[in-house]
Amino acid sequence: MAQHSSKGARFQAVTANRLSDGEVVYLTADNQWAETFPAADIADGPEAGDALMARALPADFELHVLEPYLFEVLQDGTDYKPASVREIIRAAGPTVRLDLGKQADAKRES
Repeated sequence: MAQHSSKGARFQAVTANRLSDGEVVYLTADNQWAETFPAADIADGPEAGDALMARALPADFELHVLEPYLFEVLQDGTDYKPASVREIIRAAGPTVRLDLGKQADAKRES
């Protein structure tokens, strides 16, 4: 499994791609896969990150998602945000068409 988080990262989340449509998804506190980053369960500390990753890998995970992995998250006041450019792009959607995907949804909601 790929890991896109430094070993010393305090906050981490788990992401993967849903098999049915390739959508980027995040593991939630109730062990579901959500399409938006704010729904992600955030682990505080390396041990919590390991436990979060273990929850993402039940015996049948490969029926639902492709290669879940931990990534680093930064605390921004009371909110969290992805730390790397890669994960910021995955959370926001395509960068070439702001009228499509999650970026367009965010504009419609505001």
